Amino acid sequence: MTAADRTAPADRRPVLAVAHRGDPYRHRENTLPSIESALAAGADAVEVDVQLTRDRVPVLLHDRTLERLWGDPRSIGRVTAEQLDGLRQGPLVVPTLAEAIKVVAAADGPRLLIDLDDPGPAAATWSVVTDLGAERLVAFCGPATAMLAVRALTPDTEIALTWTRPRLPVRALLDDLRPRYLNPPFGLVTPEFTAAAADAGLAVSTWTADLRRTMRRLRDTGVASITSNRIDVLRAVLDGRR
Repeated sequence: MTAADRTAPADRRPVLAVAHRGDPYRHRENTLPSIESALAAGADAVEVDVQLTRDRVPVLLHDRTLERLWGDPRSIGRVTAEQLDGLRQGPLVVPTLAEAIKVVAAADGPRLLIDLDDPGPAAATWSVVTDLGAERLVAFCGPATAMLAVRALTPDTEIALTWTRPRLPVRALLDDLRPRYLNPPFGLVTPEFTAAAADAGLAVSTWTADLRRTMRRLRDTGVASITSNRIDVLRAVLDGRR
């Protein structure tokens, strides 16, 4: 059996549509309006980035500083959660993770995918999740160091191991981490890669596909999940409308 045979469309479950930082083509990334827009567009999950404020409150922000999105050169680690309200621009403000979880929970179906680039925010992030009883609502993605920190906190939460190498992780890492997904950039994904991951007991999630032809190619390789900045386009492709 070839890799293509093992990923034939008839044998596949529907591919999940994941919104990258919400709906950033319509609203500022990692804000509540961006998350709400992605949910309205039919996202199965919304991916967000988490950083810690000076008082160790998990908030939604990709960069270490507030410069790119909020015009403030300070690092997020120098600002308290209360001080972030001073950056408010109309309805936009840096939201807390707790606020984002509540928005996704209200949608009753989609999930929140929390992207951690390093282990630092893991404990505070998991504390917010458990305080809200949102363990089944969230999943995590990120590199091995961050995901091992998550796994040390919880034996069961769903993990997508972000992976940027053409070869699969070594068995020892997979045994320690127990990820559900291997999460490579879309350029690494081929039918052979997806089939090799399946042989290792892993589904493949991939990022960040914004062109229709890329979305279609990934869909046909047998991936389980595609992340995009253009969630409306991805939803239409996966639904067969484009």
